[in-house]
Amino acid sequence: MAGLLDSEEAGHGGAPPAPFMKWVGGKRQLLPELFARLPKRVGGTYYEPFVGGGALFFALAARGALERAVLADRNPELVEAYQVVRDDPEALMAALDGHVNEKEHYYRVRAQERGALTLIGRAARTLYLNRCGFNGLYRVNSKGGFNVPFGDNPGKRLYRREWLLAASKALRLAELRHVDFEEACAEVKRGDLVYFDPPYVPLSVSSAFTSYTSEGFGYEEQVRLRDLALRLKKRGAQVLLSNSSAPLVRELYAEGFVCEEVAARRAVNSVAAKRGVVVELVIR
Repeated sequence: MAGLLDSEEAGHGGAPPAPFMKWVGGKRQLLPELFARLPKRVGGTYYEPFVGGGALFFALAARGALERAVLADRNPELVEAYQVVRDDPEALMAALDGHVNEKEHYYRVRAQERGALTLIGRAARTLYLNRCGFNGLYRVNSKGGFNVPFGDNPGKRLYRREWLLAASKALRLAELRHVDFEEACAEVKRGDLVYFDPPYVPLSVSSAFTSYTSEGFGYEEQVRLRDLALRLKKRGAQVLLSNSSAPLVRELYAEGFVCEEVAARRAVNSVAAKRGVVVELVIR
């Protein structure tokens, strides 16, 4: 398969480091809002415990604003994909070349047992399913099985060589960890920058989409995150968070934080007309 991204990502000159996976809730569109609240250069270590697509990390790396980073996530497939992109992008691209964007092949790959694959094979499977699944979703069931249907987008390609190599180079700045967000921040010290982009508190029951891992992310985790942010603030770290504008979020961060509203476009809805602009919160 040719190493070219689909048309929605074409038109970018050069090969700056950028997210190599689509991720629901990715922060590329909010980068101007985030940069407006960050220093031009991170003097300490940059921490991102819910790395997801890594839009802010890659944007900071593209600006030369980072010297060291710790990127973490509870999703083992995601962390493995980052590790392979960083350490062996050539082998990953060779494995991706063995896949095709066809429905029957997609469901065969989706049904594969990850444990039976090599590290490279698992990472290629993750990127393939992400690129060819419906709307770039990553969703698992209670047993941890990926269950997103085929996207049926014949123009979708799997990768662009220059972009993967640029991402690989940027990731050499990063230590990658498959850990809980508290453990990821155990070594945060004064002068470090921590950006939290957790699964959002739902605005309604119908929008409760938190199945990035089989464990989910509920009320207790949101409270634990708020308490961690307060502790890191006391250590002298700079803390920035993103979340929905749900009343619970406003309540959790009412004391000790500044909550600012920003506009974001909703990207996931079965009805295209409902993919409109919503209010989110940037918290610092």
